[in-house]
Amino acid sequence: MRNLSAVLFLWVMTAAAPAIGQEREVLGYGRLFTNDYFGDNDDRWRTGGYVISQVRGTGWDGDRPTRAGALMEYRLRTEIIAPTRGTTDRPYAGVLSFGAYTHYAVGNIDVSVGADIVAIGPGTGVSGFQEWFHDVVGAPAPAGVATQLDDQVYLSGTVEMSRSFQVSDRVTLRPFVEGQAGVEDIFRVGADVLIGRVGQSDFLLRDVVTGQLYRGVESNDSGVNFVIGADYALVGDSAYLPIDMGYTPTETRTRARAGMHWQIFEDTSFFYGVTYLSEEFVGQPEGQVLGSLKLNFNF
Repeated sequence: MRNLSAVLFLWVMTAAAPAIGQEREVLGYGRLFTNDYFGDNDDRWRTGGYVISQVRGTGWDGDRPTRAGALMEYRLRTEIIAPTRGTTDRPYAGVLSFGAYTHYAVGNIDVSVGADIVAIGPGTGVSGFQEWFHDVVGAPAPAGVATQLDDQVYLSGTVEMSRSFQVSDRVTLRPFVEGQAGVEDIFRVGADVLIGRVGQSDFLLRDVVTGQLYRGVESNDSGVNFVIGADYALVGDSAYLPIDMGYTPTETRTRARAGMHWQIFEDTSFFYGVTYLSEEFVGQPEGQVLGSLKLNFNF
């Protein structure tokens, strides 16, 4: 699987090369903050994360280009995975990753291909930041930091294919399939439904953990858009649940999500979403609920 990730990484870099000499600009930024504080508030497992994506290209008219490399996303992501307080039900992991993705269309199919360099361990500084922040706000020390996963680096690749079916001018059905290889080996199938005028022509990106769709390039239409979705995944190996440490990933995972995009003014937008994640490891007694937020000001 690591060889496949390396191939995807080299392919993305090669695909992007012809567009480097063209007039390219920043088309938008996508951001999403996720934390179980806005969900079930149990402070455990996939407890929190943040992603920021920069989208670059020659322009955006509501449709993806037909050439790979013409529309690029550069993604920086951080995540905290933690055990239940007072237990070692799963190991603590501080995650920091940087990735490059190309998004294009083949006929009616939207394709996203990319690779991330994923770092895990105390060397990322994630656990240190969390300890500092908890100390500043007077919260209990984070669970599991002392026994967290050691420093490791992975090359991880992702391929997603989706198709949009315009049910009406305000409703779009978007089924998708996705494969990941590297830090976690996952094959996923699912669908999302977008309801509302806002967001129908936006460039949407998918969050790694929740599957929530966040806006990478936004239209200026004001109003509200609702998004609901779900997916089912087959799971292989996971670096976050090392078998040699006695952990066993569940063979399948499910996610269910709902969210609301609100374009308040031309330069101001808001998103809140909630996601249910099923059990990820053998012995996990139940699933969990995460909340995702974004408040965006463009000046």
